[in-house]
Amino acid sequence: MSQTDAAAGGEPEGAAATASDLLLARVVREESGRIVGALSVSLGSLDVAEEAVADAVVEALREWRARGVPPNPGAWLTTAARHNALDRLRREARYRDKLALLAESFRPDPAAAGEADERLPLLFGCCHPALSADAQLALTLRAVCGLTTAQIARATITPEATVAQRIVRAKRKIGTAGIPLRIPEGPERVDRLDLVLTVVSVMYSEAHLVAGGDADADRDLAEDALWLAQVVADALPRDAEALGLLALLQFHRAREPARAIDGDLVLLGEQDRARWDAALLAAARATLERAAVLRRPGRWQLHAAIAACHADAADAASTDWLQVLTLYDMLLAYDRSPIVRLNRAVALARVAGADAALAEVDALEPTLARYYLWHAVRAQLLRERGREPEALAADLRALELTANDAERRLIAARLEA
Repeated sequence: MSQTDAAAGGEPEGAAATASDLLLARVVREESGRIVGALSVSLGSLDVAEEAVADAVVEALREWRARGVPPNPGAWLTTAARHNALDRLRREARYRDKLALLAESFRPDPAAAGEADERLPLLFGCCHPALSADAQLALTLRAVCGLTTAQIARATITPEATVAQRIVRAKRKIGTAGIPLRIPEGPERVDRLDLVLTVVSVMYSEAHLVAGGDADADRDLAEDALWLAQVVADALPRDAEALGLLALLQFHRAREPARAIDGDLVLLGEQDRARWDAALLAAARATLERAAVLRRPGRWQLHAAIAACHADAADAASTDWLQVLTLYDMLLAYDRSPIVRLNRAVALARVAGADAALAEVDALEPTLARYYLWHAVRAQLLRERGREPEALAADLRALELTANDAERRLIAARLEA
């Protein structure tokens, strides 16, 4: 059982129990990653660290209902997890030589510890290249963010049993292969950091792709991704790409209030920009400027710069599409993925016309034929060229391939029109 599985279990007994349970759930989300990270580094065992924290959450669930919430809930949970880890090590002879190390190195007071210091080694460990991309994401969501197996399954549209297997195998591989839970240095950190930033970006995207869901994002998952991006940027303030990803997610999050209205999806060009979060947009611009000052360009900064172009336009008609296309051309030097090329084609259509864009989109068919947005973009371009029967077929295929209800309604409305 994970720490948040425990926090979600059991039936509250009265208003006090409900209040303590809600507070415990919040504390688990905010503190579990830091505690697991600190214990993992001290013990060299992610599995033992997670079990110790899970046991501490079960104790908190019982104790806080009976005696009330302690003055410093985070410190209480930290101390309980540390005691549980010590008990586990005493029971396992092969870990006895680490008891002294744990007692000396673990800092139980959250106020005295650098909050990001404990989480970053854990995050980099979860994103080790020896683990598959799916395992990296699942383990990060579990160990760093404290999500339950059910939450991860829902967010990634994956069966719970599959998610559980990925997590177990990933933790086993970390143990058997001796994958270090540390922040790498030099060239190794550059490569690993891009993996970390990619996982955080995927987390944010997964919050908007819930099968059978409407257009409203999974707020907790989106906030967790934004929080993780902030943690990485704060810990590595001289890394321009960490700042670039943070700026990108800040731009996206700022547009969220206009993206979903009554559960329906509103495309960027049709959004009411007065609903955008002005304070978060200002923060995003400031973050991107901090990255630019470092003069080390990269793909995440370019993604953020493209988002800034859209944010700077007073309305959709005022978008500087030539600048957007230029930024996509620069981005291709860092990222030639099919999705980037598809997005570039959308900008190309605004600058050079639908025929030029359609040629680029058709060239992506071998890799994106089962991606619903490839069909949706192609349908729009075909419709602009007056090729309505082909556009209709492309929209129908897009409808078949998407599982999100809001996106299905949007495509269906276009078909009806």
